[in-house]
This record gives sequence, C-alpha cells and structure tokens, in this order.
Amino acid sequence: MIDPFADAAGWLHANLVVPALYEIGATEWEETAFTWTLLALYGIAQMAVAFAICTPFEHWRPVERWGDRRVVVTDIIYTLIARIGILPLFGFVLFQQIQVWINGSLTDIGWVPPNLERLFPWLLHWPTVTFLLYAVVLDLADYWRHRLQHTFGWWWALHSVHHSQKQMTFWTDDRNHVLDDLISMVWFGAVALLIGVPPEQFPLIVLLLRLLESFSHANVRLSFGRIGERLLVSPRFHRAHHGVLAAGERSVNFGVILPLWDVIFGTADFNRAVYPRTGDPNGPAAMATGGWWMQQWLGLRRMVRIMLRVRRKPKSNVMKPSR
Repeated sequence: MIDPFADAAGWLHANLVVPALYEIGATEWEETAFTWTLLALYGIAQMAVAFAICTPFEHWRPVERWGDRRVVVTDIIYTLIARIGILPLFGFVLFQQIQVWINGSLTDIGWVPPNLERLFPWLLHWPTVTFLLYAVVLDLADYWRHRLQHTFGWWWALHSVHHSQKQMTFWTDDRNHVLDDLISMVWFGAVALLIGVPPEQFPLIVLLLRLLESFSHANVRLSFGRIGERLLVSPRFHRAHHGVLAAGERSVNFGVILPLWDVIFGTADFNRAVYPRTGDPNGPAAMATGGWWMQQWLGLRRMVRIMLRVRRKPKSNVMKPSR
C-alpha cells in the first residue's frame, strides 16, 4: 500500500514541486515538501474513497434533505484543510521526528524502544494482526479523548464547532476547530509513540480510521443491525451522539470506530430516537451557518469566555440596619 503512494509522490515531487521550489528560491524545503506531497496524496485518497462510498448511500436513503447546502460547502473546506493542508504535515512530520529522537535516546542508554512486537514476539509473524491491534489501541485512546472533549468546558467550547452542524454529512467528520485538531493530534501521536507504532504504518492507520469516521457521519438512514451495531460505529449509532438532546456532557456513544468502549464504560445508548436532529442548541447560530473564519473565531471566543468566567457571589439577604 505504501509503495504506490511513495512512487506517485516521488514523481510529483521531482517534476512539479522541486522545480517550483527552485523558482521561488526555497530549496531548503525540498525534503519537507516531499513529505507534504506524500501526505497530500494520502489525504486525496481518503477524500476520494470516502466520497465514492458515502455519496451513493446519502443519495439512496438520506435522513434529511436540504434545499440550501451552503453550510455543507463549509465542511468541505474543513476537509481540504484537514486532509491535504498544513495539519497533516504538522502531525506526521512531528510524529516521525519525535519517534526518531526517542528511539535514538533510548538506544543510547541501552534501552530497547517499545512496541507491541517486542511485548508479544508472536506478532512478528502476523503483521496484519499487529496493524489492527495498533488501530484498536489508538481507537481506545480516541474514545477517552472524545469523552474529555465533552467533560471540560473549555475543550467542549472548541469541540462544539464540530457539533454545531445541523446538516450532518460525511464531510462533517473534519469540521473541527484548528486548536482542537492540534490537541487531538498531540493526543493521538503521544499514544502512537507510547505503543511504538512504526512511522510507515502511522499514516495508513489514520487512513483507515478516518474512512470509517467519515462513514459514521454520513447522512444516511442505516443501521448495522442488532449485532453489527455493537461491532462497528454506524451512522445511526453516531447520530445519537450528535443529537440536540445529547449535546455537551449529556452526550452518549463516544466511540469513534468501536462501540465496544461505550459498552464497557457505560456510555452506549442503543435506544435513543433512531435518527434525531443534530446540532448544538446552546451555541450561537453563526457557529452553524457562518463561514470557516467565523466558526473558528466563535469557538475560540467561547473557550476564552469559559476559561475567564468569574462566578458572581450571591448577594447577602441580611438587611442593613436603618438609621
């Protein structure tokens, strides 16, 4: 899976990117530009596969139909930024550099860098199983990250940008505040470093998880059945999480890919209204209808207000003595 992307990125880098860098006198960015080209191809592949799979389903059995889809266009802008913009470059390059530094430092002091294969040597003969185990551990980490986003007021203020969408589609998956995305990348990358995810597998795991995440946000009336709903997060299961009655700390179904974590930790709800209305009823209207910049500003302002909120002391009911 890696070689076709690397080959294509190499061709684009040599024939388009490097000549452009020479033209503008920025050859010092040549190596970083190759990494970005590779990551951009991963992002384009993610969007193409998600579009090819989710669009037919959304046309087949949509939960809602809208005449005006301008707010969905804003979600497409979010997706372009998240998949082929600066965010993946920051995340993947930083992950690779930190892992090289950690592994080198541990080796210098005589320690073997950790990974699942060293903890369970039999995994060396089952690379596909190892890959899936890495994905499962990272999904568990994402479950707790998601719960904390709904627990801390300042973090919910940022995450509410994601929940403000009233016209939820598969594009909504990447509708996040930039600061929230950066925090999530650090969280995800830290866990990946802790369990020793190989750098070459990291983008592939992200590719798989994000594809499944996109489908769970799709505007499609689809359930995986009594058993399937408990094996993989479906559009019905995740829509309950986005329902207006489940905004903020009251939310349920935090699982990103596997409902198993919700079942284990008591946050699963398979009995909500099948396909509730989505959105954040407590957020400003412009958070749902405004453009990218407006939503980013409102999310940041909401976070600052929560962090700086000063509770007023209740007035005393004791009457002052009359003169």
